[in-house]
Amino acid sequence: MGKRLWIIVLAFALVFALTLHADAQQAKRIVVATGGTGGVYYPYGGTLAEIINQKVPNVKATAEVTGASVENIRLVGKKDVTFALAMNDTVYQAYTGEGKFKGHKIDAIRTVFQMYPHVYHIVTLQKYPVKKLADLKGKKVSVGAPGSGTEYKTNLILPLLGIKYSDMKVYRLSFSENSTQLKDGIIDVGIWDVAPPTSSIIDLSTTHQLRFIPFTEEDVAKVVKTYPFYGRITLPKNTYKGQTEEILSVSVWNSVVCHKDTPDDLVYQVTKAVFENHKTLVNTHKIAEYTTPKASATNSPIPIHPGALKYYKEIGVVK
Repeated sequence: MGKRLWIIVLAFALVFALTLHADAQQAKRIVVATGGTGGVYYPYGGTLAEIINQKVPNVKATAEVTGASVENIRLVGKKDVTFALAMNDTVYQAYTGEGKFKGHKIDAIRTVFQMYPHVYHIVTLQKYPVKKLADLKGKKVSVGAPGSGTEYKTNLILPLLGIKYSDMKVYRLSFSENSTQLKDGIIDVGIWDVAPPTSSIIDLSTTHQLRFIPFTEEDVAKVVKTYPFYGRITLPKNTYKGQTEEILSVSVWNSVVCHKDTPDDLVYQVTKAVFENHKTLVNTHKIAEYTTPKASATNSPIPIHPGALKYYKEIGVVK
């Protein structure tokens, strides 16, 4: 009897182990690289992972906090993550090997879909004598977190407009840290390149009177001429508490990207799931109204992944 029981136990254990092995094989685990918790990338990427988990069979997606665009592109290039969110200036220059990616080209990246345009926010407190871009000189300025698209963009734009990093006391902070350190008087100016309205600036505006530093038309023209992946945009008045005037700024679109070796079927299924459940993204943040197949098919600065392209052809936005 003891021997029979032992055989039965072994049989059950074997069946259990085989079941676990089968489940592990069926559920492909992937990572979505997002950004810091104080911006839009994190909730947007979290919702993307949620859509994948609910609508793409046998895939388990996890959204991870990262330093955002620059770090995300490098993670995709090394195949450490499957999908990542990134600003299109970073995407373009990584693909072509320009700027910070000179000598370190990452041309294996491909876009999946276009998310929305970012607005470049330069934010100070009304009590500080900072009213125009030139006033940043001599001030304590957070230019963006290390590895972020915000810092990448700041590094391109401000020197072009005559404001070198050596002209400022530079801090490299996350969006949440920008808000906290402006409140605490540690920095004079924080820079966000983000979809408005963003939670960390909303939070700051509830306790402090803010000033948003505008670009001039000449500034915008110079930036767009030099870097054609940027565009002119205005931050509508009343986007934030106390912001009674629209603010002229510079925009850049954002992409979800993957490696060119990501299986076509996975990319197709994810792209299809995103657009068939678009309302879920919009419910997370209104800026996702910009996430459309047409924008995705026409605004990509680099080649689109074949799996995504299959979907765009299927629904008729690409011939």
